[in-house]
Amino acid sequence: MNITSVMGTLAAILITLGYMPQTIKTIRTRSTGDIAIGSFILMGLGSLSWAIYGILAQDYFILSANALTTIMSTIIFSIKLNNDWKVKKKRENG
Repeated sequence: MNITSVMGTLAAILITLGYMPQTIKTIRTRSTGDIAIGSFILMGLGSLSWAIYGILAQDYFILSANALTTIMSTIIFSIKLNNDWKVKKKRENG
């Protein structure tokens, strides 16, 4: 394995692991008030793009790491949207 492959593998592992604490915390607490939705949209689209790249390049490690990151981002994004919808509905109903 050359240095380029090592760095790519390390980067994929670190990015994927970086999403896990936030995903676990969001699932457990359902708290999303301080999450910037724009950041998660961009990060989710970025990891989805990397997953597509992994398919096209037939790099299944890049694909799997970024597919997992995309799933975690989608979970957080979904909980955030649900919470924001509940807050908006509560304000409307007074």
